[in-house]
Amino acid sequence: MTIRLVEDASDDTYVLDIHDITLIPSYPCLGRPLRWTMNSSLKETVDLTQVTCTTTMKVGPVKILNSTYRLPDLLANLGTRLTGNPQPPAGPWQQTWNLHIPRTVPVARHRIHLRAHTADGKNFLALNIPLDFNHRYHPTAGAHDHLQKDREFSWAQ
Repeated sequence: MTIRLVEDASDDTYVLDIHDITLIPSYPCLGRPLRWTMNSSLKETVDLTQVTCTTTMKVGPVKILNSTYRLPDLLANLGTRLTGNPQPPAGPWQQTWNLHIPRTVPVARHRIHLRAHTADGKNFLALNIPLDFNHRYHPTAGAHDHLQKDREFSWAQ
């Protein structure tokens, strides 16, 4: 089954050109690790420590989060960090993050909009991520067995 979980909402004016995002498991679960691998290209040298990320999370029409973080702080909140050169030159750029989605996130269907800008105000990336953290149970299993499976998901343009 092909599912486009992470949508790249950027265009040609963005500094980061995303080629592929892979999530393992493909359906994130609360309180469980998530491996995010992003293969991309940078159009210019960027100081990643100065990239500003605005995260908006909605449940239905209600905004439950609207915060701005520096990229390293956002990653730290998710239990990981930047690796490699913090000021990579133009060219191929890959990052793999082992994220942890907190159990404190409300059980619901979320829409996350992540917009990031470089220190000089250029558009860095734009992602839309719909996540469904509703409880789903396997009809033949016990009440605590989730239907969520550890499957690999890859999104490519």
